[in-house]
Amino acid sequence: MKTFRELVAGERPLVLPGAHDALSALLIKQAGFKAYFIGGFPVAGVRYGLPDIGLLGLREFADAYRDILNVSDLPVLVDADNGYGDHKNVVHVVHSLERLGAQALFFEDQVSPKRCGHIAGKTLVSTEEMETKLRAAAGERLNRDTFIIARTDAREVVGMDEALRRGERYLRAGADGLFIEAPVSVEEMERIGRAFDVPLLANMLEGGRTPILKPAELEQLGFRIVIYGTSLLMRIARNMQETLEDIRSGEIRLSGTGVSFEAYKTIVGMPEWSRIEDQYR
Repeated sequence: MKTFRELVAGERPLVLPGAHDALSALLIKQAGFKAYFIGGFPVAGVRYGLPDIGLLGLREFADAYRDILNVSDLPVLVDADNGYGDHKNVVHVVHSLERLGAQALFFEDQVSPKRCGHIAGKTLVSTEEMETKLRAAAGERLNRDTFIIARTDAREVVGMDEALRRGERYLRAGADGLFIEAPVSVEEMERIGRAFDVPLLANMLEGGRTPILKPAELEQLGFRIVIYGTSLLMRIARNMQETLEDIRSGEIRLSGTGVSFEAYKTIVGMPEWSRIEDQYR
């Protein structure tokens, strides 16, 4: 199996669906994807019933990430937020997530408490502080193949010019790739693609500020990594709402419209566990 770094070098682009729990990670692998993404926004909601506004820290997210990483051996990009402190905290985060199995991480330049990149009210750390964090992350990673992506939220806070300037400095500080969050138009995305000759990440967050484009369109704009981080989350939330309304109404019209019981048992590996049970009975 190729590493995350090898996939970035070879795929055009590398498409990463977002997993929010172990079941979604299983389904992503079974669907044939080569890698996936774990984001703080969906995990905060699914695991803890909370918005992604800095209420959770490394311990809470690591507990959730561990459960997800345990069920899939696909290379994974993990949201490491702002590192939960200064550069020594960033190194601790890198080591902790590497040991869990993460092959790629991104760090953002927000002040704590941080927010989802498409929610207003963010504040940025200084460029110099973020550079220090990135130098520490790149210099102290346990595996030299661990792929470090620098994310900047400067586009919404102070504008695209500053976002591009920060991006250049973050790359010089040691980042392997760049994630300029929340461009608001295709024209802005084109500008980002023209400005850098490094792996660029596009965040296709449904309902967010950035236009939702197809992977092939994003590749043409210069993006090599594409995350559809909330697509599964939004659909399962809608499906659960509709199912609960169907039950509450007493009509039970949706019975039988989900996956079958046998199909679900296959998804979670029941045939293999049955084999073990029978073989060693």
